Parts: sequence; C-alpha cells; structure tokens
Amino acid sequence: MRRLAEQQRLVSTWREMAKKAADIEELIPLAESDDSLGDEVAQEVADLASRLDEMELETAFSGEYDARNALLTVHAGAGGTESQDWAEMLLRMYLRWAERRGYRAEVLESSPGEEAGIKSATLSVSGDLAVGYLKSEHGVHRLVRLSPFDADHSRHTSFALVEVMPEAEADVDVRLETEDMKVDVFRSSGPGGQHMQKTSSAVRITHIPTGLVVHCQSERSQYQNKEIALRILRSRILEMELTKQEAARAKLKGERVSAEFGNQIRSYVLHPYRMVKDHRTGYQTGDTESVLDGNLDGFISAYLRSLLSRVE
Repeated sequence: MRRLAEQQRLVSTWREMAKKAADIEELIPLAESDDSLGDEVAQEVADLASRLDEMELETAFSGEYDARNALLTVHAGAGGTESQDWAEMLLRMYLRWAERRGYRAEVLESSPGEEAGIKSATLSVSGDLAVGYLKSEHGVHRLVRLSPFDADHSRHTSFALVEVMPEAEADVDVRLETEDMKVDVFRSSGPGGQHMQKTSSAVRITHIPTGLVVHCQSERSQYQNKEIALRILRSRILEMELTKQEAARAKLKGERVSAEFGNQIRSYVLHPYRMVKDHRTGYQTGDTESVLDGNLDGFISAYLRSLLSRVE
C-alpha cells in the first residue's frame, strides 16, 4: 500500500505538470497580443521549470527505502561539552529544515550532556522522500569556532556523527522475537520531574543476536519508552542489514569509504572566517547562520546531482 501510494503521487504530479504546460501553451498566443499577460506567463513558465528541476533531482531517489520516513540520530564526538553543544546545534538545524519542508519532526530520544548540549538524540522525520533527502546528511560534521565554554575564548574544533536510517515497518522489514530480546527497566536520569526520576520508566532493550542496545527514557510511561525503543531497534537492525549489503557491493567494486571521525563530509567554520563547505561536492556558502537555521537545500541538491552524474 505504501509503494502504491508513492506511485500514485508520482503519476498525479506528472499529470498536474502536463496540464499546467498545456495551459501555458494556450496562453502564449494571447500574451503576444496582450502585454498584461506577459508577466503572468513568464512566472508560470518559471514555476514549471523550477518544479521540473525538483523532479529531476528526485530521479536520484532510486534506493528501495528513499520514500520512507527517516530516523536521524546525532552523536556528539570526542571533545566533551564542545561536541555536545555542537550536536545540539545540529539537532536544531534538522528540526528547522524539517519545518521548512513541511515535514513532521519529533525527538524520540535525547541524552543530555553533563554541562550543555546533548550526547545523542534520535529524531523522527515523516514526509514524502524523507530518507531520499536526508541521506546526504549521513556522516561526520565538523565545527570550527571560538569556544563559548572557554574562558580564553580560544578556537575549538568539534565533531558530531549524523546517522540516517529508514524507519522500519514492524513485522515487514524486521520481525523481533521476544526470546531474542533482553528488556531492562530503570529510573530515568536528568531533567523530567520527580515522577520520571522516582519510577522505573526508562527502558533498555538488548537484541541478543546482533548485540544492539537501545534505551529510551524520554517519556513518563514505561510502555511509551518501550514502544519508542522498539521502533528505534527495528530501524537499527534494518540499517545494519543494509550496511552489510552495501559493504558486500563495495567489496566487489574494490572500494569502501568508512564514515568515521576525521573523515568529515562537511565543515562549518565560524572563525576566523564564516563558511560551510561540503567536501564531497565542493558546494559552499558564507551564509552560516542560514544553514544552521535549516537552509540545507543547496547542499542536498548538490549531493543529489552528484549521484545523478555518477549514474550518467
């Protein structure tokens, strides 16, 4: 049903664009004799060209799971408070990006830092082609700035890892057996009120066959935390299987690129100059504030175009 809905969306979009093109074609002769229609027709043509450009980018979404909702996780790297604050900045950036696109975004789980920021957080992003667009963000993100946590305001470099996973469909992509899971409950730590800290509402699930461990303590209810933990676990198992398949394909091709700290995909420099640069595509901008406020479309488009050029 999900695949059918996606195909219906595509067909509906192309039919709508074909109708718009036909309407413009009918207006062109009228515009030649009526100057007042000229600007209107020009705007209609520009809008259609922009939509066609967007549809061209969507041909890069050839992955089996590109149309899915996404789970995006941000992990602070080494560096303590600096990296934890950077991880929180990235989380806000993706929340703002989702808001700009009209996607529904929800923080499923967050582990606060000791002094500021977050150690990690998992964000659910729901909308058409969420994985297709967000796959460009998977990798290490590097920040260079004057530290707000250093009394000397010296320059610091921080790293954070962003993971993007398709949201697994329960019992379709991944079937979890009760005997394969160890479920532990414990009291929540950090902010959340006395109820969360005095009751065993936090949940930790260990998937014995893979060794994956997922925990959740964001909600007041143990049941809610368990449901979120299962949701994240399914997606992590699916991502693990996809990674194995990709590693096998890369081995056949004779190449493999690992996403590890020091192998950053993008740098955000706030001092001594201001610039955000993607190291895979070369796309860059000096408007760092706009990027950190969620304006990622230029970077995402450049990445998708690089995928199309590889296919060609």
